[in-house]
Amino acid sequence: MSKIANAFKNGKAFIPFFTAGDPNIEKTVEYALAMEEAGCDLIEIGIPFSDPMAEGVVIQDANVRALKQNTTTDDVFDAIKAIREKSDIPIVFLTYINPVFFYGYERFFKKCNDLGIDGIISPDLPYEEKGEIADIARKYDVDIISLIAPTSKERIQKIASEATGYIYVVSSLGVTGMRSEIKTDLNAIIKDIRDVTDLPLAVGFGINTPKQASEIGGIADGVIVGSAIVKIIEEHGENAAEPLKEYVSSMKKACNE
Repeated sequence: MSKIANAFKNGKAFIPFFTAGDPNIEKTVEYALAMEEAGCDLIEIGIPFSDPMAEGVVIQDANVRALKQNTTTDDVFDAIKAIREKSDIPIVFLTYINPVFFYGYERFFKKCNDLGIDGIISPDLPYEEKGEIADIARKYDVDIISLIAPTSKERIQKIASEATGYIYVVSSLGVTGMRSEIKTDLNAIIKDIRDVTDLPLAVGFGINTPKQASEIGGIADGVIVGSAIVKIIEEHGENAAEPLKEYVSSMKKACNE
């Protein structure tokens, strides 16, 4: 069964995201283990894709770098296997549905189950179309993590009532990227979600400072950070382990302050 619930047992969860294969697949393993050592509770790992439409320029560039390394879905699975030799931290794939479709749904989710992938987030798979993979994912104990955005409005409670694992609450309109201020009325969105589910709620999009992490930690169960993590990898390349550990440690601490 999914280990996702374990991520939310140690106070407020800190959840980093980064793209597999950036700067290379060996560093994907090293950086995942480094961030776990620094205190993160769950890791979202992106499968590189040529058209990541929900991503801002920082994560788009990470996809380009990974693809230039010829990173394949099988390479990502190999990295997960190596991580699993040393860690049982919950891991969730963030991937567009196209790579999953071409890999083969049955083959993909069976591999996830074999290697201990706990969930999948697919930004381009609308709630109304998730039935395309729901039965296969359930068969292999992989949670489909639902995204709830400020634009979801009337659909919020419907999406939340059928969600599994945890709910990814999108803090801001637009694509991913670091923001100086979160202007969305997250309290109202979170209240609507909590009316229909007890699942953990993790907020992402735009969060990058300890102050923001502390504020989000005050109203949600977890904080998701992607672009700031990826930016550290972009700046430090193959020497990003220590800067990542310092950043993750500071953010995990802030989530619970």
